[in-house]
Amino acid sequence: MGTIHVAAERLIPASPATAYRYLADMHEHERFLPPAFSKFTVEQGGVGAGSVVAFTVTAGGRSRPYRMTVSEPAAGMLVETDTNSSLVTTFSVTAHGDDALVKIATTWQGAGGVGGFFERRFAPKVMAKLYADELDRFALFVSERAVESARVDEAGEESFPASDPPAY
Repeated sequence: MGTIHVAAERLIPASPATAYRYLADMHEHERFLPPAFSKFTVEQGGVGAGSVVAFTVTAGGRSRPYRMTVSEPAAGMLVETDTNSSLVTTFSVTAHGDDALVKIATTWQGAGGVGGFFERRFAPKVMAKLYADELDRFALFVSERAVESARVDEAGEESFPASDPPAY
C-alpha cells in the first residue's frame, strides 16, 4: 500500500474568478467532463462548499462509482472528498497573467498485493490522461462561454464585463 498521486494542469483563457466560478458550479462542471465520467448527479447544493455529487468513472475496462462532498478550504481551492474511500481531488485556480492556471490533483491510498502493483503502475497514467482531457474540455467550455457573452453584448441585449460572464 501507498499513497498514489495524479495531477494535471492547464492554462485556461479566463480570469481566475471566472474559471473558479465554473468549476465550483457542479451543474456547469458536468458539462466539460470527459465521456469516462457518467451518471453525474448533483445530490445536494450545487455550487461550492456543501455540495454532494455522485458519478461513475470508467477507465481501463473498470467502472467505479464515487460520491463526493465538496469543500472550499481556501480561496481558489475546491476539494472533492469521496465518502466511500480515501480518494481526494483538489482543483486549484491561480492567476497566470490574464489567464487562470487550473490544476487537478488526486490522491488515494492504493491497494496492496499484486492488484496494488498494477494500480500504482497504470492508474496514474490513465487518470492523468482523463484530467488532461477534462482540462482541454474546460478551456473550450470557457472560450465558448466568452464568445456567447460577447455575442449577447454585440447584440445590445445585455452587457457583461469580460471577466464576469453570465451564469447559465
